[in-house]
Amino acid sequence: MKVMIVVTHLLGTGHLARALTLARAYIAAGDMVSVVSGGMSAPLIARQDVTLEQLPPVRSDGVDFSRLLDADGGEATAAYLAARQTALLAAFTRFAPDVLITELFPFGRRILRTEFTALLEAAREMQHPPFICASVRDILAPPSKPRKADYADAVILRYYDAVLVHSDPALTPLELSWPVSDRLRPLLHYTGFVAPPAAVPHPAGIGKGEIIVSAGGGDVGAHVYEAALAAAALIHQPMRLLVGGSAPEARVIALRHQAPAHVTVEPARPDFRQMLYHAAASVSLCGYNTALDILQAGTAAVFIPFDEGGEVEQGLRAHALAHRIGIATVSRTNLSAASLSGAVQAVLAAPRRVPATTGFDGAAQTVAFTRSRRAAHAR
Repeated sequence: MKVMIVVTHLLGTGHLARALTLARAYIAAGDMVSVVSGGMSAPLIARQDVTLEQLPPVRSDGVDFSRLLDADGGEATAAYLAARQTALLAAFTRFAPDVLITELFPFGRRILRTEFTALLEAAREMQHPPFICASVRDILAPPSKPRKADYADAVILRYYDAVLVHSDPALTPLELSWPVSDRLRPLLHYTGFVAPPAAVPHPAGIGKGEIIVSAGGGDVGAHVYEAALAAAALIHQPMRLLVGGSAPEARVIALRHQAPAHVTVEPARPDFRQMLYHAAASVSLCGYNTALDILQAGTAAVFIPFDEGGEVEQGLRAHALAHRIGIATVSRTNLSAASLSGAVQAVLAAPRRVPATTGFDGAAQTVAFTRSRRAAHAR
């Protein structure tokens, strides 16, 4: 079976990371996979084991998702976006997938609806159309206007065969963040959480006893690092800041100048998940992938949900997780050296959670579901 996953990450790298996890599950099952990425290059997570076709990349202008920037940081022109669409349709025609998965669209990425609609029209015009799925995380950005939900419904009903919801409905049903209509509900299929296989402890024990501070792979989270450095004066324990983003070197140098002796500052590392097993605690945003990493490792954690630009996704997720032992949440509004230090001390004093081992096979469940439905679809 041939599977194409189309994804464009605009701020962080979580959408691409989830798409790559799905791709690896398909590859492990013996399928051919092409991931078409329309976001900026993310070498920390994009490895050679997955075929990645790169479109002319775009990113958001910070948290302004209504304005797209091109690879050079200028505003993406109509010609630039047209070149993306041409490249996307060419990739689709060459690969001719049996299964087509669009990450987030049409529940988000509406600013790219022209290229997505062209792709979906091309898919439906094939002699043997692919089985088409929308792929969404546990929590979506709630629609600011009813017409946005109506738009998603209309597109799903016209083009899609299923909506893959990568969560546990008992913990985070889609209704928690999205108005699920009676028309949409029959197309939802909950897969469980999409996470890579649990990491093994770091062979060198790196991170042992440390407070590990991270903010994902995007160019956000400066407030997390600043608060952590301020709280370091109150937390007499080794701390390590892992700085992500497209060009972290300058941020690392600036933070090192501010850091006391017991704080290490370095670029984000590919062995981060292994380090979590040894860490005393984690301080981070509450993106989908980071939250799953924390649950799988059993690490004590303080989440500082990303909320710029009116974003509520991470806050909803953090609220859902905060009832667990050893997990605390500090809102950005209340973030200070004292509040962060207090939250860290509280999770350090809590009993260590047992690493969670079930509910993370969403990638394998996605493979099984789409394979069975594709077979029925093709008959």
